[in-house]
Amino acid sequence: MTMDELKRQAAARALEHVRDGMKLGLGTGSTAKHFVELLGERVRAGLDVIGVPTSEATRDDALRCGIRLTTLDDIDRLDLTVDGADEIDPALNLIKGGGGALLREKIVATASDRMIVIADDSKWVEALGRFPLPVEVVPFGLKATQRAIARAFAESGVSGQMVLRKGKDGHVFVTDGGHWIVDAHLGRIIDAPRLAGLLAAIPGVVEHGLFIGLAGMAVLAGADGIRVVERR
Repeated sequence: MTMDELKRQAAARALEHVRDGMKLGLGTGSTAKHFVELLGERVRAGLDVIGVPTSEATRDDALRCGIRLTTLDDIDRLDLTVDGADEIDPALNLIKGGGGALLREKIVATASDRMIVIADDSKWVEALGRFPLPVEVVPFGLKATQRAIARAFAESGVSGQMVLRKGKDGHVFVTDGGHWIVDAHLGRIIDAPRLAGLLAAIPGVVEHGLFIGLAGMAVLAGADGIRVVERR
């Protein structure tokens, strides 16, 4: 079974939690794209839901699939968000943002009563940090912000190289919100909640890719089938 087929299996299992009338957060990335496509099939068969996309790419996919969309300006809470992750630890803390949508993804997840993370089982790790941690920053004062980020790393017991993300065209990657992303290669994050708090306090940091205490369930697809892990 290919990696893509595993991702689609995880998306299909998460879809079992969707009910008629739900307001849904629609994640970004290759696994979340499968969820949007499968949800679209259900919508065309009569399921009545409305979604809030976490990126312009997901918005385009959802419209193509016939899913009604709204915004968090027009509704106050979401019943469920289904999204992917770059890493998932046993406490269901996450690293997200490999696709560059971490800010909108975190806004939507925080506005949701429940979050289900869908992934292939290669994303399961004992400790976060093998995947580079995305930190979304404003372009102004970048070097000063990076120095503050480095101090936050030192205070939380980690260190590593910071790389300004580039797009496929070789130019600086720009998020949907007009910001830049610094990817921090940390290897292993000793205390993810502490680091999350330190990064959030830096003025030049718009958001970071540590999602702490937001996911309630992870659906992991592997060669041996589907594994469901719930946060205790």
